[in-house]
Amino acid sequence: MEVQEDGHLSLISKGHGDISLSPRLTVTFQLLQLLRIKQWLKNLFVLGPLLFSGKFLDFASGQKAFAAMLLFCLASSATYIVNDLKDVEYDKLHPRKSRTRPLASGTVTQKQAIILLIILYSMLFLGLFKYQHIILPIAVYIILNLFYCFWLKHQLIADISSISISFVLRVYTGALAIQVVLSSWMFITTFFLALYIAGIKRYQELRSYGNNGRKILRNYSERLLIWIIKISATGTLIFYTLYVITVNRKMILTIPVVILGLFRYWLLVEVDDGGETPAELLFSDQPLIASIFIWIALSMHAVWPH
Repeated sequence: MEVQEDGHLSLISKGHGDISLSPRLTVTFQLLQLLRIKQWLKNLFVLGPLLFSGKFLDFASGQKAFAAMLLFCLASSATYIVNDLKDVEYDKLHPRKSRTRPLASGTVTQKQAIILLIILYSMLFLGLFKYQHIILPIAVYIILNLFYCFWLKHQLIADISSISISFVLRVYTGALAIQVVLSSWMFITTFFLALYIAGIKRYQELRSYGNNGRKILRNYSERLLIWIIKISATGTLIFYTLYVITVNRKMILTIPVVILGLFRYWLLVEVDDGGETPAELLFSDQPLIASIFIWIALSMHAVWPH
């Protein structure tokens, strides 16, 4: 798939030659790219409380949880657009983002991005009007990420910490949506798991781009990031184990799966240079996908309503 100089999207496939899409379809495709739909994978954390509470068989609870996840998808996509609008000039100089980001590559104009941003915020406002009980965490998420776009992402440690807090807010939103109380251990586990993934992302960016990457990388070192990754992985395992022991001992079999998942993720970083784009890594590695499905299956079995 290539973007031609005349603005047409070219699809080249074996045996079918060169098929060019119209400019209107090209713009539509690029606007969808601007939403970063692959990143919606992160919003599955909103469904965590639905699983751990054992309410996944209740239709009303499922409906509320999926609605909350959809609203978080709107909020996160809006945040990505704000970030891309702010960093468009910097992204044009980035070796990867200059090709993959629609605004930086010039396939989407800033006016089109702003219109899409207004549509997303309008849809989010209407959705929150119906689900008012989850306004607070989503509002905090939006404010936190605006701070991230304009300031926090340039602050050492605070950048990856704010990312981790965003994941905690996702889980909290899911709990509010179906009106359940989650153990504090689960929130702490979520924070450390997100910190582990964010630390690996920074580590991989530093190895790949060095000082040519994002500005904050100049303040990090590989040694510091490895320590952050080690502590985060340890914290994830310790607090998840505490959650299992104190809340549901039937989930004890999920602990080895979590350990293997953490090992596998780090292996992909060291051997295959993965981790810079976590969503793509999760979609592409079959053993990692298998470990996630095994963990879900074991967790569902442990909390299955009797």
